[in-house]
Amino acid sequence: MNVRRLAVVGVAVAMMSTAAFGGCGAVFGEFTSVAPAPGSPSRADIEALLTEVEIAHRRHNAVGYERECSGDSSCVFGPAWTDEQDAVGGHDGCDTRNNVLAQSLHSTTFREGAEGCVVASGILADPYSGEALAFDRSNARAVHIDHVYPLAAAWDMGAHRWSRELRIRFANDVAFNLLAVNGPDNMRKSDGTPSEWLPPNPAYHCFYAGKYLMVAVHYALPITQSDAEVLREVARTCD
Repeated sequence: MNVRRLAVVGVAVAMMSTAAFGGCGAVFGEFTSVAPAPGSPSRADIEALLTEVEIAHRRHNAVGYERECSGDSSCVFGPAWTDEQDAVGGHDGCDTRNNVLAQSLHSTTFREGAEGCVVASGILADPYSGEALAFDRSNARAVHIDHVYPLAAAWDMGAHRWSRELRIRFANDVAFNLLAVNGPDNMRKSDGTPSEWLPPNPAYHCFYAGKYLMVAVHYALPITQSDAEVLREVARTCD
């Protein structure tokens, strides 16, 4: 798949319309046949991405991962939500979290005096549950920013060998790897990969599979054999 094709699929996945759907959590090995959410990639798109990604036998535990820090050099992916990075949205005067909220919410308002940077409120069409969620800065924990390909998993699968600059880019890449999502589902996901977690609403499995694979291909990160098997099963529901 050429770079242009990857970009087209990535835009389709990242910018999908997130209309509300009902649904229950996935049981691994049993994939509910429901209509994929509008804008989801097709089976052919996901299968093409699977041919591009490297598949590793399993995830190895690479030592040295540290995310919870206060901006010192031990934070292997850099200070959380830093604007000092060269991904899309970097060096624009707004932190990464607010950039993601601004591009993900609708009916958005901004805090006065923040130069259109700090999101105060809005509505999120949640890409994991399909529900419409109200965001208010006074209860900011209700909406999280998720790394689709989790940082800890990326570290184990090869990011520990990257430059610090590339890791910071990966952690703040609003075009590929970041989504505004509901807090409870993000907490349940933790650093799980597709063989361990999929969105609870099966209508969004195809969207998530495409998004996850786009990140893996773009950053040349392998996926595990078990993840590949799950994603192939998901692809069969994406026609």
